[in-house]
Amino acid sequence: MIFVSLLVFLMLIGAIAASIFKDLLNAVIALALVSLMAAILFYFLQAPDVAMAEAAIGTALTTAIFIFAIRRTKRHEE
Repeated sequence: MIFVSLLVFLMLIGAIAASIFKDLLNAVIALALVSLMAAILFYFLQAPDVAMAEAAIGTALTTAIFIFAIRRTKRHEE
């Protein structure tokens, strides 16, 4: 129970950090942390198929697409 609460707390911290960061790459990394914590949480909630999909799509693919998009645009907010 404490581990699940820690995961939810880390998700909240990552979400707040992603919304506060001015550097877009740091925001994407914080968003990937939120998605990774969600995948781990799904695994502990007895949903390994959802956890694998979240880890593959949410953490890996979405982060890679955002990083490729950031590389083609400005990295910092004005």
